[in-house]
Amino acid sequence: MIFAANFKTNHTRQSTKAYLESLAFKLSQKRLEDRVLIFPPATALDRYEGDFTVGAQNAYPTRNGAFTGEIGLEQLEEFGIKTILIGHSERREYLCESQEKVAEKYRFFMEEGFEIIYCIGEPLEVRESGEKAVRDYLLAQFQGVDLSYKNVIVAYEPIWAIGTGRSATVEEIASTHAMLKTHMERLLLYGGSVKPANIKEIAAIEGVDGVLVGSASLDVESFSEMIFA
Repeated sequence: MIFAANFKTNHTRQSTKAYLESLAFKLSQKRLEDRVLIFPPATALDRYEGDFTVGAQNAYPTRNGAFTGEIGLEQLEEFGIKTILIGHSERREYLCESQEKVAEKYRFFMEEGFEIIYCIGEPLEVRESGEKAVRDYLLAQFQGVDLSYKNVIVAYEPIWAIGTGRSATVEEIASTHAMLKTHMERLLLYGGSVKPANIKEIAAIEGVDGVLVGSASLDVESFSEMIFA
């Protein structure tokens, strides 16, 4: 199983350092086959020691240049970062990243040999329109994305199940993952209000190769509980 933690705009450099020191100690007892990825905010990127991979939540598809407020390869290389999230629903929605821009980022970091966690997901109105609408919406998010790239992991995050109080059912997760697996041969994570209370149930679903955790990953005890569930 893959356990990925997305801190989003949470934690500072100091609290991230304390979190990862605690996590590193706990992971000395983790299952060998499990893998842990941590995505802290850009201000907390650094070189950390432990049985986990640190990645960037976002970067601009450039080495460096006149892109105010962004970070590029030059900044990531300083800390040995070679893993990145691309296509997260919050960047698509709040930062207005089009599929064209998402695909541009994907191609750039693919050519740089990054491990990419590529996110897809549908809003509530699409989910309520039926399985065909969900399929068409999700597959459209692969436009311009080369899934033959060996170093990509796909993360399915139903937008309507993130921070809304509504969770996807086992049946909804299973059917969506099964559909996606017919269109690609890549590891597939689930993200959508994953927490200690439902991690065992979600991890047991066929086609779920891991989880991408948001708010429940912010506390190291909560995240560790999921890893060792």
